[in-house]
Amino acid sequence: MKTFAIGAMIAGTTILSPLVASAQTEVQFWHAFTGRLGELVDAQVAAFNAGQSDYTVVATNKGNYSETLNAGIAAFRAGEQPDILMVFEVGTATMMAAKGAVKPVFQVMADAGATFDQDAYVGAVKGYYTDTNGQMLSLPFNSSTPVLWVNRDALTAAGIDADTDLSTWDKIGPVLETLKASGSTCPLTTAWQSWIQLENLSAYHNTPFATQDNGFAGLDTELAFNSPLQVKHIQTLGDWAKDGKFIYAGRRNEGGANFRAGECALFTESSAGYAGIKSEAKFSFDVRPLPYWEGVADAPLNTIIGGASLWVMEGKDEAHYKGVADFLNYLSSTPVQAQWHQDTGYLPITVAAGEATREAGFYEANPGTDIAVIQMTKNTPTANSKGIRLGNFDQIRTVIDEELEAVWVGDKDAQTALDSAVSRGNELLRRFEAASR
Repeated sequence: MKTFAIGAMIAGTTILSPLVASAQTEVQFWHAFTGRLGELVDAQVAAFNAGQSDYTVVATNKGNYSETLNAGIAAFRAGEQPDILMVFEVGTATMMAAKGAVKPVFQVMADAGATFDQDAYVGAVKGYYTDTNGQMLSLPFNSSTPVLWVNRDALTAAGIDADTDLSTWDKIGPVLETLKASGSTCPLTTAWQSWIQLENLSAYHNTPFATQDNGFAGLDTELAFNSPLQVKHIQTLGDWAKDGKFIYAGRRNEGGANFRAGECALFTESSAGYAGIKSEAKFSFDVRPLPYWEGVADAPLNTIIGGASLWVMEGKDEAHYKGVADFLNYLSSTPVQAQWHQDTGYLPITVAAGEATREAGFYEANPGTDIAVIQMTKNTPTANSKGIRLGNFDQIRTVIDEELEAVWVGDKDAQTALDSAVSRGNELLRRFEAASR
């Protein structure tokens, strides 16, 4: 695939002299990226540092998403917090409830006198990170949504038309059967099973994941992902796992390595898988919309975002916050956002970046790279599909992972597992609600 560079702002790096660097305000930025995404973040930071002489942003990887969030919390308690902390979307409620720990982005921008047009950001993306008054609390950074990645060569090798319709789970079933019969050891795998196979499944079919508008309307929410639709989907995957058609590789993105190596034919993963797949895959691939179940009213509606946003921590001085404002505005600039979107597969966080990408011919030259944007924006989100904002959500996901794994190995049926996950998860919600009073 060919990439159209809209700007050269992150194309190169310049090493600042020790004399100049010593006079600059240092802005600490903790993130969760490694591999190709880590390299791209380093390039963004280096370009920002080279383009001005007032600030030096220092980017540091703090582990995976959960580890980065925990590191930030521990650092704040010790009075050693960074200026900017990347927090994945399931940590949003935790950060909102962390009174005195964060400085809202809209306030950071106002205090710094920085230009900040919140209407410039894509509504389906920014809405997850706004308060009830529509003010942005954190800056969307790496926002993604799940799609279906297809190994075209694997389909062809199994005697399947590489362009076969894979739009619904109903149509995918027979394809997996053929792949398995042809000798495939990995017809289908997934990343982030809770996010894709339950959270996005629910939104895509306009089915509640939890009460109180999936947590947006209040802390007194209860989980609801054990309805007939969700049970049907998980039981189907469980049956496929028993037959060797669905291969479970792990709770995060362990299956990505299997797909990039050419072992798996179909892979449900973040649209941001584009960066790694593009650089590593030795086979012909394409990206399709996330499948849905036929006969469900309103489906497909819209998928919801994953990824992370950037939270500004309290406890810094005016100079630091001005540096933070400049850096966040740089990350939001059209050339940088368009390039980031093209290089990674993450959604453009601004309308202008998406338009610039289309005008440059990127989508036309790289079919399928606009699918994530289309999935997120083609329909008006409902209370069931605008996102999920729950306290202790990271821990709830761990509970879901445990219960789903019991289904994949045949120890539980889907109804039993999801009922248990709902009951256990509700206990975590009540603890968060009590702690937030």
